[in-house]
Amino acid sequence: MVRIRPACLSDASAIADVQVETWRDTYAGLIPDRTLLGLSRTSHSENWRRILRDEGADSITRVAEGPDSRVVGFANAGRARPTNLPHDGEVYTLYVLPDHQGAGYGRGLLGALFSALRTAGCRSALVWVLAGNPARFFYEAMGGTLIATREEPFHGVVLSECAYGWPDLRRHAEMRTKASNSSA
Repeated sequence: MVRIRPACLSDASAIADVQVETWRDTYAGLIPDRTLLGLSRTSHSENWRRILRDEGADSITRVAEGPDSRVVGFANAGRARPTNLPHDGEVYTLYVLPDHQGAGYGRGLLGALFSALRTAGCRSALVWVLAGNPARFFYEAMGGTLIATREEPFHGVVLSECAYGWPDLRRHAEMRTKASNSSA
């Protein structure tokens, strides 16, 4: 069973562990090796402590727990950062440990973020993902539509990114409810 809950301050280290492990697994060959090797669980932990301490309407963080109550994934969202796109919410991060992918954690996290974004007054959402990241297919499977591309400098390289959007979070919630009811 997939358990999704709001993140708390004591989750900061577990979130950092998931972030570092998934970055090293997912982004190998996509971003510079020196960047992946230089990832620090300690600095990521401190960053997540700050984010969770300051969390409010502009930052929503959820964690996914495995059967042993260990954090196996997390996601963070809030108001869309400035772009020329008409979406008012944005998924900033969504990571699930490699050995837990495909088990519904990502779907649960995304659904929880969409629900929280709607509660915060957002009607739509987008996510930016590296064009070479296989996770982009997950966002397509979750009803996201490719809405934009861009090139972004990152640690001495230029990365291609794709944006996937959901123009109506209410409609997405209705589709999820119908899918849940038909599979029950």
